[in-house]
Amino acid sequence: MNAQLAQIMDQAQAFFMLGFVVFLRVGAAMALLPAFGETMVPARIRLMLGLAFTVIVAPAVASQINSATTGNTPPPFLLSEPIIGLGFGIVLRLAIMTLQIAGSIAAQSTSLAQLMGGNNSDPQPAIGHVLTISGLALAVMLGLHVRIVEGFILSYQIFPVGDLPNPLGFSDWGIAHIARSFGFAFALAAPFVIVSLLYNVALGVINRAMPQLMVAFVGAPAITAGGLILLALTTPVLLPIWQRAFEALLLDPFGGW
Repeated sequence: MNAQLAQIMDQAQAFFMLGFVVFLRVGAAMALLPAFGETMVPARIRLMLGLAFTVIVAPAVASQINSATTGNTPPPFLLSEPIIGLGFGIVLRLAIMTLQIAGSIAAQSTSLAQLMGGNNSDPQPAIGHVLTISGLALAVMLGLHVRIVEGFILSYQIFPVGDLPNPLGFSDWGIAHIARSFGFAFALAAPFVIVSLLYNVALGVINRAMPQLMVAFVGAPAITAGGLILLALTTPVLLPIWQRAFEALLLDPFGGW
């Protein structure tokens, strides 16, 4: 009986150690993951989601973790695992920030920055909020949870347990994704920037031709209405473009490493 009890305790200890190591990476990423890590999601729900992802990921990576958790010295994974998890979460979060940045650029270009603004924990113009919520809904419909699990499992092949990422390569990987995110955001907001440029040029020509006319009062309703119409026309086009880019990111989140 004592031998069986000791065996059960050893297995339980190994199981909890495995879950702890996996949760270090998963829990850090959960703070930043799209949809699951949103600030509007209660902390208890995020904790339960992190535990659920841990239970799913742990069996798939058990062989890689068990060999790295042996020894009496302070385990290096206490530092490396949260760093890797945060990096993975930030890369996926940048996809959502792309929509937020595009919405901010579009709102500033069309004078809609303060129109219909919601009381959100993450302040942003209404256009950015609409695009972000739509993007999150699309991401969940694409099976985001499945892709995230695949990304976690793949991360153990790219970043083994206990090995600190190369600082230079890790920073280059992050900077490349940040640069790509900003460039893509400007590309999504390009129609609004072009319309704003044409509007301001036309306003300047009219003001030059008729100095007595208060062109600002005449043009403000026009740019507001034009911005709303342009938003209605371009959103069905912009979101599928973002969707394809996000799908490509989910298929290879560690591209460029």
